[in-house]
Amino acid sequence: MRVVAETGSTNADLSALVGAGLASEGLWLRAERQTAGRGRLGRPWVSPPGNCYASTVVCLRPTDPPAPTLAFVAAVALDDAVRVYLPQAAGLALKWPNDLLVDGAKLSGMLLERAGDAVVIGIGVNIAHHPDLADRATTSLAAHGAPVAPDAFLETLAEGFARWLGRWRGEGLAPIRQRWLDRAHPLGTALTARLPDGGSVTGLFDGLDSDGALLLRLADGTRHAMHAGDVLLA
Repeated sequence: MRVVAETGSTNADLSALVGAGLASEGLWLRAERQTAGRGRLGRPWVSPPGNCYASTVVCLRPTDPPAPTLAFVAAVALDDAVRVYLPQAAGLALKWPNDLLVDGAKLSGMLLERAGDAVVIGIGVNIAHHPDLADRATTSLAAHGAPVAPDAFLETLAEGFARWLGRWRGEGLAPIRQRWLDRAHPLGTALTARLPDGGSVTGLFDGLDSDGALLLRLADGTRHAMHAGDVLLA
């Protein structure tokens, strides 16, 4: 594990290391502060000191499941790690594809990026602080009475990620998908999905298909499969 006081983006740094042949699988890079942190869909990720900003590398093998399903590996590992520090958090739930919510407020986010034959996975967790966003509620571990040092949190996360990555490789997506469903918001939860083309779809959460696509039950009773988009609790 490497730790730097400040960088632009841990994902960008690891991607550069992968390109130079200097990053092997299992390496984690954590920054105390990022000046150009990024979330999904090009959003900036506010990165004050005290939170966890870290990225890791998975080197893809020909027999691996589809690379995008690593989002579920990271999500269930993160859920496990947070439950170590919030064991009584009844409102903890995963939201497709890889957000973790506490009582409906966003605690963390992830960004997966391809780097040649590897995937760089960036994870940001609000530990000491959380931003005030106009379009969604946010929270932090500290707000729920669970302060933890970022380095200790990342050690817990890295151990869990390695364990779930091994299952992903050895057993396929099925056990990870099932754990994700067990830890997600309930079936029937109303969701609004913002599509890449600018449109939106509102429906009820109806699980995941075998490849991890989000299933929404629409008002007319039909099922809509989401492979990409931004999902909010309706």
